Amino acid sequence: MIINTEKKGYASRAYAESLSEFGEVVHLKHSNGYLLKKPVPGCAGYFDAIGLYPLFFCSDWSLLHKDFKELPDNIISVGLVADPFGNFTEELLNDTFDVVNPYKKHFTVDITRDITEIGSRHHRREARKAYRSLSVQVCPNPVEFVDIWEGLYKTLRRRYSIQGIRGFSHEAFQKQLAMPEIVVHQAVYEDRIIGAQLFYQQDTVVHCHLGAVSPIGYELNAFYALDQFSFRYFSDKAEKLDLGGGIGLNSGGNDGLSYYKRGWSSDLQQVYFCGRIINSEMYEIMAGKAKQIHSTYFPTYRAGEYI
Repeated sequence: MIINTEKKGYASRAYAESLSEFGEVVHLKHSNGYLLKKPVPGCAGYFDAIGLYPLFFCSDWSLLHKDFKELPDNIISVGLVADPFGNFTEELLNDTFDVVNPYKKHFTVDITRDITEIGSRHHRREARKAYRSLSVQVCPNPVEFVDIWEGLYKTLRRRYSIQGIRGFSHEAFQKQLAMPEIVVHQAVYEDRIIGAQLFYQQDTVVHCHLGAVSPIGYELNAFYALDQFSFRYFSDKAEKLDLGGGIGLNSGGNDGLSYYKRGWSSDLQQVYFCGRIINSEMYEIMAGKAKQIHSTYFPTYRAGEYI
């Protein structure tokens, strides 16, 4: 197996730029990561910085503290969701950030195993049933797929009321599907694309970036076929496939999506939300204005908002 360690996908400048409508891109020169800077409501001239959605990657986690010390005072705080496979320890996170909270757990699949051993008997059976009605293929030219993909993703937005950066946009998808490293798998039924999944590979781990199917795709259980196809496709290219977590910021794993992903997974990977106060004086002022001084949310003045 040949692993490409070049910083692509979530770790790249191109991915950061795909989200630039949601905030100004900030490059962290020491750790080689990217943040998005966005205005703080009701506080003209001040900003918070957030990690790229869905995960923050950098080349050297031990140097993040240097980047944070060099951020300007008009950035009040930094919040991010750390790459669950990042080269750090929990001790290093606690030394670097003011807040380190368990966020959710990601369901991961050991794709070095034989395909017949991956997943529960139920999931393997449902995949076989789905394959009787549809086929799965690799998209030959993802950049030309954007309009069909946008149509599929609209179904997902409506189904789960997805908004903001998590909802992406047509412009974001145009940029992401133009990235040469993206891999797209398509579920086809009666010559129509009824579902798709998008993937980025980071070293030995493949991340299922997004997946969406049409209403008929749900009826035909297209996700079962798509997922099983991905395990086979990446089996000689990586070691693990990250399916992501369940629904919600602090999903306990009891939702339907978690139940589905658990049926494929061979392991759970803890994900952490990390927060760092950059301008403590302004942070206290904003927290006081929001009457959220004792809130466990970070930053406290954005309670209820996933920034």
